[in-house]
Amino acid sequence: MERKKPLEDIVVLDFTRVLAGPYCAMILANLGAKIIKVERPKTGDDSRSFGPYKNGQSAYFVSLNRGKKSIAIDLKKPEGKQIIKELTKVSDVVLENFRPGTTRKLGLSYDVLCKINPRVIYAAVSGFGHTGPYSEKPAYDMIAQALGGIMSITGQPGGEPTRVGSSIGDIIAGMFGAIGIISAIYERV
Repeated sequence: MERKKPLEDIVVLDFTRVLAGPYCAMILANLGAKIIKVERPKTGDDSRSFGPYKNGQSAYFVSLNRGKKSIAIDLKKPEGKQIIKELTKVSDVVLENFRPGTTRKLGLSYDVLCKINPRVIYAAVSGFGHTGPYSEKPAYDMIAQALGGIMSITGQPGGEPTRVGSSIGDIIAGMFGAIGIISAIYERV
């Protein structure tokens, strides 16, 4: 008999793209959560265009988004917003990694979605948070590595600061996002 996975009863509405957010959702999917990945119409997640390709698909995209169900929704259109509101009713978690303020501009912020589903857990993965002096700045892995100081201890002695080979900042952000979500699920129970 196959064991039940710990998050099998959890539904995640996933608005993330590229690495940190999709990595977070991948962890939740690995633990059994049903992930509904919302993508832009026509282009989808940016990482769909990242090589190398296998059978016409981005290996990068597939590795981070396996086990998820994707849906293309235009979040700027009223009918797209209505679909999101309906999906929020049946979701346990809303996960996003938009720039701060984007969901507010779209009319899909936590303040709006929690009125639709008061039990929803809202997780925002961002480089600098949603408040503070750097909140509006873009945050990519290399920026996090540089500001965090890891580049100063990587590379050749006496040489220039060097980026760590893997995108460790994004991966760790995704891991901590998943830990936060799992903790919130546990607390909600």
